[in-house]
Amino acid sequence: MIFDNQYIQERIKKTATLREKGINPYPNQIKKGTPSAQFLSECAYVHDIETDEMKKDETKSYRLTGRLKFIRIMGKAAFAKIEDNDGLVQVYFNRDDLPENYYNDVVKKLFEVGDIVELVGYPFVTGTGELTLHCLEVNLITKAISPLPEKFHGIQDQEIKYRQRYLDMIMDAKVKERFVLRSKIVSSIRRFFEEKGFLEVETPMMHPIPGGANAKPFVTHHNALGVDRFLRIAPELYLKKLIVGGMDAVFEINRNFRNEGIDATHNPEFTSIEFYWAYKTYIELMEVTEELFDYLFDNLNLEKKLPYGDIEINFTTPFAKVSWVDSIVNIGGVPREIATDKDKAIAYLKERNLKVDKNWSLGYVQAELFDEFVEAKLIDPTYITDYPVDISPLARRSDENPEVTERFELFMAGKEIANGFSELNDPIDQYERFMGQVDAKEVTGDDEAMHMDTDFVKALSYGMTPTAGEGIGIDRLVMMLTNQHTIRDVLLFPAMRPETAVAEAPKIDATTICKKCGYDIMEELKAAKKGKGMFCVDVNACKTRASERT
Repeated sequence: MIFDNQYIQERIKKTATLREKGINPYPNQIKKGTPSAQFLSECAYVHDIETDEMKKDETKSYRLTGRLKFIRIMGKAAFAKIEDNDGLVQVYFNRDDLPENYYNDVVKKLFEVGDIVELVGYPFVTGTGELTLHCLEVNLITKAISPLPEKFHGIQDQEIKYRQRYLDMIMDAKVKERFVLRSKIVSSIRRFFEEKGFLEVETPMMHPIPGGANAKPFVTHHNALGVDRFLRIAPELYLKKLIVGGMDAVFEINRNFRNEGIDATHNPEFTSIEFYWAYKTYIELMEVTEELFDYLFDNLNLEKKLPYGDIEINFTTPFAKVSWVDSIVNIGGVPREIATDKDKAIAYLKERNLKVDKNWSLGYVQAELFDEFVEAKLIDPTYITDYPVDISPLARRSDENPEVTERFELFMAGKEIANGFSELNDPIDQYERFMGQVDAKEVTGDDEAMHMDTDFVKALSYGMTPTAGEGIGIDRLVMMLTNQHTIRDVLLFPAMRPETAVAEAPKIDATTICKKCGYDIMEELKAAKKGKGMFCVDVNACKTRASERT
């Protein structure tokens, strides 16, 4: 029972006592008081009042509202601190300034840390020099029946922080500030693209087939239509249909859903922005991405060099650009003759006891080399360009080298942040690549391989202008800008197992994380070597996740 707690029961009794005294513990029609920052700013002059007595201004009256975060009773007087959206303000109560018996019977006995109150009084400066509100009127706005955690230690259990984010924000103002910044980041991204002339659109979240990315979908059932539907794994194909329809620049800040594992950079539902731009190429996407970062840093007043754990990320533009093979050779230290030869690359990986499959194409083998020897070294923002065709099913082939695509991924702090490319607009080529994915699915059993989307191919057959498109992971971007190392710390309400199952369910730790693609795969894993973690059973799915994920 949620209220079967001794301290909660005591607070419930106090709530009843308030009602008996004719005090409504949950009144309505209460307006927000003067923000604490405004009070502190407007009353700063009180510090300069010259008097032999206490510095105060009884001619000014302020009404403050906020949550009691601290209260100390000292006989017939008390000091407290209340917190609102701006911060903390100290307040002072004196028995003789309040209605008869109100201090002794209500404030001392029935007010507690966590309660939300309304206070009216004048500003003064205490002997220790702190600007304070001297209360002449005190009203309870909301009685809190659950006690807050002890302030000194705060919330120690990380799981409680995630499950009860509201409590996390009450106890730690920096947490709230982080999520305020997240909202500002999203708002700034939207404003940037609107100022660029892009049109914000909305596309379906329930799809007839999963498309736009290689990922395992969530499945639901539409009763009225009598068919299954798949929660969106990406809006890409719908957005490109709008380009076919004549919208030259569109974007969607979207929620995507992928029925996969949970780890430091993956949550089953996540936020990204995808944008598509007619008559542009992947080169111009890289340019506009740098413009976006400059815009964000200017508008959010962020330094171009930000700490991220023990490292520092330099966001100064332009960002570095390195081709796919050159990154494996020059950053990963793999000899070029090995990086460009499938058999030699497989042998190279096996010599280092790394998981590899002889049925992989060269692109997938190179992806393994990249994951192992390159990705973690990409600290400052770096574009990796010219990805192989076999791991880029929706990207346009390069005219100079048809074995690679006009595609890039943007990495920073060893993590992929964005994925963009010149779009494939040849309907025959697109059909054949879809068929290749279907064939691969039949051979490997990869349930993340793309499905044949005949409706999208039909749309392309009417003609899509040369177009470039990109997706940017907003959650990961916020992680970089706020120095957070797990996606759960930038999601207000991250995915969690039901509380009733917590005791029985195994906890996520290194033994349930695939060492290659980084997914929590408790249900589908096998030991590679005792004591050295786990690997996905389906190696092709693992490679797809590692190389295609945005």
